[in-house]
Amino acid sequence: MNAKSKYRSLWMLVLPLLLAFSLPGRAQDGKVLTLKDAIDLSIKNSKQLRLNQTKITSALNAVKDAKARQLPDANISGSYLRVNKPNIDLKSSGDSSGGGSSFADVNQVAYGMATLSVPLFSGFKIQAAKESARYLAEAAKLDADLDREDVIQNTVAAYSNLYKATVAVNLVRENLKQQEQRTTDFSNMEKNGIMARNDLLKAQLQQSNIEVALTQAESDLKIARINMNIMLGLPENTNMDLDTTFLAQAGGEEKAVTDWEQVAQQKRKDAASLQAHEKAAYAGIKSAKGDYYPSLALTGGYVAAYIPNVVTVTNAVNVGVGLKYNLASLWKTGSKVDDAKNELSAVKINEEMLNDQIHIQVNQAYENYIVSLKKIGMYEKAIEQADENYRITKNKHTNALATTTDLLEADVAELQAKLNYTSARADAVVSYNKLLQSAGLLGENK
Repeated sequence: MNAKSKYRSLWMLVLPLLLAFSLPGRAQDGKVLTLKDAIDLSIKNSKQLRLNQTKITSALNAVKDAKARQLPDANISGSYLRVNKPNIDLKSSGDSSGGGSSFADVNQVAYGMATLSVPLFSGFKIQAAKESARYLAEAAKLDADLDREDVIQNTVAAYSNLYKATVAVNLVRENLKQQEQRTTDFSNMEKNGIMARNDLLKAQLQQSNIEVALTQAESDLKIARINMNIMLGLPENTNMDLDTTFLAQAGGEEKAVTDWEQVAQQKRKDAASLQAHEKAAYAGIKSAKGDYYPSLALTGGYVAAYIPNVVTVTNAVNVGVGLKYNLASLWKTGSKVDDAKNELSAVKINEEMLNDQIHIQVNQAYENYIVSLKKIGMYEKAIEQADENYRITKNKHTNALATTTDLLEADVAELQAKLNYTSARADAVVSYNKLLQSAGLLGENK
């Protein structure tokens, strides 16, 4: 291994450690927020996931309602009536001289009844409703899992952005210190007549530009921290150390893109949700066709009545079978069946569209991930080249063989190379997790 390779390997090993121990805004209690901790907090405090839980609860309640339709219906009713003495003029054509008519003195009436109906057959509508509700509940859970993956991916991206913003502030601050020292040295050289004032002005302009860059970097860091704290449900001004070991979570699996697509077809929650919707749509067609059939129920009842001086009824029990059929269903049910079939067709079209989306999303995520890995290697070389270029340019400048402009440009190139390398490593983690999400695997190990 030559000297350059050794230097490069040592630098790649030391740089993350230096950045980890020099991140600004460290928490006073030294608490480290790992990526896993951030994901757990975001899942716990996600308003979208809490809203999804209410949808799941509603879907499960719909399942209970569907099951309740096969239970007996029982009704109890009763009345107590006060009756006045009506004027009754009974007309008859016969001879009434032999005597008159007499009526019982009725001034109150009381009665009560209880009915019970147990559905025996309802055209398969009850069973179809149970199936539909069950599949829709399954779809609601899968949709919630899909949103959970979005929360995880957003957290990974926010964690990565906060890391990049923090490192950017650190690197720019270090560069500003170097530039301030250079400006001081150039000022002394200019006073002693060793350096032209124009070169001093260039150094001062460079320092001003770095100060502006630092202001922007600090603003970006503040926004990134606010975004992360809101996502995690923490106070806005919370500062925590970041765990740089998350940079190692950039995959490295040698799967072909076709393998990722096959996994996506099996694991994607949105695909499974549409399959559940398709089963629910088939159950909806079965339920709509149920109107073509009559309904049959086992019925029973009890009646009690009391009319003073007239009649008392007790233990009047009846049991039987009731049959009901709506003739209008012969010409009204067809439209309901057509609507149910149309809903099924819409679900199948959505499945075809999703298959196309999966193909595009997996390929795009795979290519982005491959590019991110290549960028890491290229920026590693860029750091080595920028360091060597700065070293040579600085020596030339000391020996008056390079201009001050050349030196300042070499300094900027070195800073930019370090920033690019840091961003590439963090972006690779985001890209890999995006690939996992496109394949439906993101939530499995989180």
